[in-house]
Amino acid sequence: MLKKFANSLVASGGKCGVVSCAVVLSASALLAGCSQASFATDNTSARGKDLIGQYGCGTCHTIPGIDTANGRVGPPLAGIADRIFIAGRLQNSPENIAKWIADPQSISPGSAMPNMGVKPEDAREIADYLETLHDEK
Repeated sequence: MLKKFANSLVASGGKCGVVSCAVVLSASALLAGCSQASFATDNTSARGKDLIGQYGCGTCHTIPGIDTANGRVGPPLAGIADRIFIAGRLQNSPENIAKWIADPQSISPGSAMPNMGVKPEDAREIADYLETLHDEK
């Protein structure tokens, strides 16, 4: 839809009504911050929450929203969505969190974080849940 409007805007020499331009600018601003990888839905984050329980992540980590996740071996995961780095070396992104969860030893050999046999698609859904954990302000 935006592409069609942009083409008609170019064809008209850049003239558009105030409302039309406002709509396009608003939609463009919203879409600019989105990527396919960051569309965590309530369903995927709920599934990720379930998977955290299934894989036993709470044995080592304290994780908000998961009653049984009160481990003290690994770092607490409250506010993980707001951290700049994960594993001390990867830029924090849903993709990198999923890579870390799926195969931490390939990223940081000898790390205390073991390979738990998490399937890549499950790691992605767990990352979607962790992406909802922001610092409380």
